[in-house]
Amino acid sequence: MMKTWQNILLSPTRTLRDALEVINEQASQVVLIVDESKHLLGVVTDGDIRRALLKNFGLEVAVSEVMNTSPITMQKGTPKEQLIEVMHRKSILSIPIVDDGKVVGLEMLKSFLSKPYFDNPVFLMAGGFGTRLRPLTDNCPKPMLEIGNKPILETVLLSFVKAGFRNFYISTHYMPALILNHFGDGRKWGVNITYIHEDKPLGTGGALGLLSRTISQDLPLILMNGDVLTKVDFARLLEFHNGNKADATMCVREYEYQIPYGVISGQGNRITEMVEKPIQRFFVNAGIYVLSPNVVNSVPQDTNIDMPTILERQISQEKDVLMFPIHEYWLDIGRMDDFNRAQADIRSLGMN
Repeated sequence: MMKTWQNILLSPTRTLRDALEVINEQASQVVLIVDESKHLLGVVTDGDIRRALLKNFGLEVAVSEVMNTSPITMQKGTPKEQLIEVMHRKSILSIPIVDDGKVVGLEMLKSFLSKPYFDNPVFLMAGGFGTRLRPLTDNCPKPMLEIGNKPILETVLLSFVKAGFRNFYISTHYMPALILNHFGDGRKWGVNITYIHEDKPLGTGGALGLLSRTISQDLPLILMNGDVLTKVDFARLLEFHNGNKADATMCVREYEYQIPYGVISGQGNRITEMVEKPIQRFFVNAGIYVLSPNVVNSVPQDTNIDMPTILERQISQEKDVLMFPIHEYWLDIGRMDDFNRAQADIRSLGMN
């Protein structure tokens, strides 16, 4: 049973932002919504929050607006075998334990099982010049700049290793020797690393065309920019992709922009509405993708092409291209401000 289950209890008036903070701090993937007597009112999962973001719910919405009011629960004292069987049969990762309607614990599937391993290939893009970070990148590839006490790319690699991935490909172009000398064949971390060298820049997706066609034709590939810091749950991302039988999945991040003026709507010269400094919300590309083998194989060799173009072609062919909203920490280290922010963030994230 989760030892700190009391920490994931929230009242129905708390916000989605509060739920996110608890999920990220407790690594629980769920919060339990209770009344003052700890009677279970509902649950909010990691997936519920992502679906709420897709529906354009703001993070200040009360959890009561999106919670599942009829969650699967089990009584105190239920045998472990029965709990595992129910979680597998219902495809759920956790079950609240109740006694006379009151929450007395939370059982999580991962606590019953050994650490999972994934054979899916992970492709880390590390060939860029990092021109916006000069002079730091004059003598060092951007992914090899140190955040905390290790290169950005090593932090990225370790986040996948921790999640159970072990087959890695790294694309190189600018100063490849610095990357090869640091990572070698991956045995230091108990993984396999293969290098894909771009003789000329091939864009954010062109390196896929250099992958050997012997790469797994059964398993989706995860592709990620090598200069992104994130605490995305890669196992959940892969589960989402597989569960929806997607051809491609793009991670997206909600981005808010406040218009600094009053916005006026009208019909002809008649004003019909005035909104003072409205906030516009958009989803932006987070630089993390899951690609099924048919998408990987569609990329021609030795062709400069960006990932958005690859996905646009899939969309034009009416393939299933989905988006996976991420609420976890995410930072694209593209500018000096981002680099400085990452230095401040890394220790509090527990990733250094």
